[in-house]
Amino acid sequence: MMSKNLTVLIILVSLLLESVGASASSSSSSSASTAFQSFFNFLPKTPGQSAGTRNQQQIELENQLLGTINSNSKRLDNSVEINSIVEQLEQSKWGIAEPAISSQVKGRWKLLHTNNAETASPIQRKAVDASKYNIYQDIVLRNDNDNTERLIVSQVVKFGDKAQLAVDALASTSQYPLEELTSRQGTGKILGINVLGVSKVGDEAEEDVNRPNSRIDFVFDEGIFDFDGFKIPYPVPFRLPIFRDAVKGWIDITYLSDRIRISRGNKGTTFVLLKEDKIDKNDEE
Repeated sequence: MMSKNLTVLIILVSLLLESVGASASSSSSSSASTAFQSFFNFLPKTPGQSAGTRNQQQIELENQLLGTINSNSKRLDNSVEINSIVEQLEQSKWGIAEPAISSQVKGRWKLLHTNNAETASPIQRKAVDASKYNIYQDIVLRNDNDNTERLIVSQVVKFGDKAQLAVDALASTSQYPLEELTSRQGTGKILGINVLGVSKVGDEAEEDVNRPNSRIDFVFDEGIFDFDGFKIPYPVPFRLPIFRDAVKGWIDITYLSDRIRISRGNKGTTFVLLKEDKIDKNDEE
C-alpha cells in the first residue's frame, strides 16, 4: 500500500511539473505557483488550521467538558475536573489557529463556567455567581461615526426577556488595531484594596509568543441598562482619565472551535463559553 501511494504521488508530481514546464511565457512563475497551490490543496491539513473541522477525539473531549459543566450547579467554581479538561483542550493542537483574528471568534458567546479567581473584583464575582442570569460576550464589528469598522467586545447580562445590562469595550487586535489603546500600567488596587479587580502588569502581562494572534486587548467605554427600551447609563465613568487605565484589560484565547471558546483574562480568570447561533437584533440597536 505504501509503495502504491508513493507511485501515485510521484506520477502526480511529474504531471504537475510537466504542466508547469509546458508554459514558457513570462507568466510561468505565476503558473507554477498556482499549480503547486492546487496540488497541495489535496494534502491533509494539520490540526489547528481549519475553522470548520473537528476530529472525533476533539468532539468527545468538548462533549465531556460541556457535560461536566452542566452537572455542576455553580457557574463560578474551582472545579478540578473542569480545569483538567480545559487544560487538555488548551494543550492540544486542535483549536483554530490565530483565534483572535479568526472569523469564528465573532458573534455571541454564552458564559458557561469561570473559576473563582481572588483577583476578580467583588462586584464581578457576585454578578457571575448569580447563575439565574444569563451572561453573554459579544465580539462584533460596528461602524464608527467616520464609517470606520471598530472591533467591540460587549458584556451582556440578561435579567429577563426585556431587561439587560450591556457594557461595551473598544477592542484591539492585529487585524483591527486601536492605536490609542496602550498597555495597562496599574494593577487596579485602590489604596491597597481590591475594588476593581487585580490585573497582571509588566512582564507578567506579556503575550505568549507561542500563541500568535490569540489576544484581544480592550478598554471599557460605556454601559447601558435597558428595561424594555427605557435606557439608563451604567454609573461608572469609564471615559474619565483617572479611571482609563483601570478599565483596560485583555483576553487570551487559549482554545477556539466552532462551538467552544476558552479564554484567560488579565485578572487570571478562566472562562468557558459556548457559541450562540446569532445575536438578538434588539441587542445591536
